Amino acid sequence: MAAAGGARGRTSFQRRAGAGARPAALPGTRPALRHGQLLLSSGLPSLDCVLGGGVAVGTLLLIEEDKYGLYSNLLFKYFLAEGIVCGHDLFVASAKEHPDNILKELPAPLLDDTCGKELGDEAAAVKSEDVQDSMKIAWRYQNLPKMEASPTPYTKFGHYYDISKKMSPELIQSIKWHSFYLHEEPSSPPKMKTCNMNGAYVRLLQSLQRIISQGGFDGSDPQKKQKNVLRIGIQGLGSPLWGDDICCSDTPEDVHSLTKFLYVLRGLLRKSLSACIITVPAHLIQNKAIMERVTNLSDMVVGLESFIGSERETNPLYKDYHGLVHVHQIPRLNSLICDVSDTKDLAFRLKRKLFTIERLHLPPDLSDTVSRASKQELAGSAKLLSSGCAAMAIGKRHLDF
Repeated sequence: MAAAGGARGRTSFQRRAGAGARPAALPGTRPALRHGQLLLSSGLPSLDCVLGGGVAVGTLLLIEEDKYGLYSNLLFKYFLAEGIVCGHDLFVASAKEHPDNILKELPAPLLDDTCGKELGDEAAAVKSEDVQDSMKIAWRYQNLPKMEASPTPYTKFGHYYDISKKMSPELIQSIKWHSFYLHEEPSSPPKMKTCNMNGAYVRLLQSLQRIISQGGFDGSDPQKKQKNVLRIGIQGLGSPLWGDDICCSDTPEDVHSLTKFLYVLRGLLRKSLSACIITVPAHLIQNKAIMERVTNLSDMVVGLESFIGSERETNPLYKDYHGLVHVHQIPRLNSLICDVSDTKDLAFRLKRKLFTIERLHLPPDLSDTVSRASKQELAGSAKLLSSGCAAMAIGKRHLDF
């Protein structure tokens, strides 16, 4: 009985002597709790919260550019800067700006121990505004889960960046990066089936396929000890600089060139350790059917609507923000149902050092100096905003075959 009592806390399980340790996780990644996919950070923690935790490896993130391309360019640089900090390989493609100049303009990273010191004033201002909003806003906003908008110490996934400073050249040179500048790439005969695709897109796909194959990102080199992730950034895809005419006419001559490119690109991403971000000037594409097909061929679609040059710039309803964020699509990974974002009322604002995505809090009440007509106009704007968010939550009513 004594022997049985002493062995009560023991089990018959014994670790095998020859069993090795678990394989090392890829740097800068973590598994998703919901669908088990490997995630990497977009470089903006508030955007990671919107996308369900981050950008899944093997997926495509499409950013619809704002009118002047100011804020979408920031998201593009955040994605590349996060790859440098995590030690990922980069592939930067552009037809507008040389990739060397893009890398020189990346924001400087902030370490966890210096984040509070560097951004103490702005972080304190954001937190004080959140405290004031919790006292003034309606109860429906207080019950919503909080987003990670202000810097927090000891961040384990994703980093924060100071847009007022540039990344050091030593840090950029510490990783492997590849560039594709359309105006410097020689035009060579295609080595793959083009299917009447634009010549610039064919050259981009050939260069990308070569990097994935030579770098072993597709698993072709199983003897390689250290695996890594390839971050792909393509700027201004679909613009006239790429030789595409979808932004110039309602009935372009080559309607399916961009969609064919995205179809082949998704095939490359699915079978490789890579993730891609693409910015598209959606406001210039006149044929909305083309934009619908582009959205369907992307895994995540986020649109940025800037207030610059619009009536909302002087509207008291949006006085604390610089634009709206429209989450058109988030990934449906390992799931039979459409995944829906938790929040719909999203806006962004740019400060001296921080770019954050937050929930749009409507003002609780207007001052007495605002006229009755202005109050009615603001009420109508709020109604249109809420109706648009409700339509987004319901989804499309018609099936697109």
